[in-house]
Amino acid sequence: MNNIKFYADLINKGLENLTFSNSPKSLYNPISYILSIGGKRIRPYLVLMSANCFGSDYKKALPAALSVECFHNFTLMHDDIMDSAALRRGNQTVHLKWNVNQAILSGDALLIYSYKLLDSYESDIYKKLNNVLNTVALQVCEGQQLDIDFENKSDVTFNEYINMIELKTAVLVGAALKMGAIISGASKSDLKLIYSFGVDLGIAFQLQDDYLDTFGNQSLVGKSIGGDIIENKKTAMFHLSLSNSDKLQKEELIKLYNNYNKTDKISKVKKIFKDTGSDSKTLDLVKEYTNRALLSIEKLSISNEKKLELIKFSKSLMDRKL
Repeated sequence: MNNIKFYADLINKGLENLTFSNSPKSLYNPISYILSIGGKRIRPYLVLMSANCFGSDYKKALPAALSVECFHNFTLMHDDIMDSAALRRGNQTVHLKWNVNQAILSGDALLIYSYKLLDSYESDIYKKLNNVLNTVALQVCEGQQLDIDFENKSDVTFNEYINMIELKTAVLVGAALKMGAIISGASKSDLKLIYSFGVDLGIAFQLQDDYLDTFGNQSLVGKSIGGDIIENKKTAMFHLSLSNSDKLQKEELIKLYNNYNKTDKISKVKKIFKDTGSDSKTLDLVKEYTNRALLSIEKLSISNEKKLELIKFSKSLMDRKL
């Protein structure tokens, strides 16, 4: 069985079958819209895969998987407003297709619905799942606020940046895996390991995304190269360059990031990234965090067959073309 396709089809069908109130349509239509425009569905897939790896029927984990995907899309609706983004998955963002007020309120409703989807679980499991979702919800907000704070802070350290992407992105990957394991009654040690696996894999994925946005092949990556530079996003390579640059390079890099309209900005920033070795260092970190994730898998008390399933998924997730 192709588990990725099987689970993806199951998740998409589950999202299509979600029922919302018929009124007011102005509240629920934006929710139906954002859930219908696609996405990788990585997080809900991980809920189902984790539940299966620890011996539970994947069907039992479907409500939690849909809950995680609804929560993720709630964050995207609000992030797009804060980032003034025009497109999401190649489609018009909710706040532009409707308006900012509707996007905020529909996002709030989707967040509430993500909790409602957990109601079908028995009391003990519900309490544990609710606790995980509460914890990660606050962490994601913390990560988003740090990301906003860093836009106007010139002395952000690399460790602070890693902490930010862990909170904003990676903890939800870990939470998805942990929720699937909770549903299957996994031990405390396995819950800790599967969560650590997800967080490390999430950090590796984000670091690779930073690299691909600047040095990837546009036809393979599927988006314009240099977008983070144009938007002055201080990614891993920016922070690594500041740490490893001489005085002139540092001054030039900061100057370039303070200039939104410089026509040769991308090429100049890329040169500094290469000259300071931050490009290769970022790829080294991708490998380091991926290896950390794989080490957690080896310690899990599940069958080798299930470990191999997690390893294959990890490699398929990280095997994006440069």
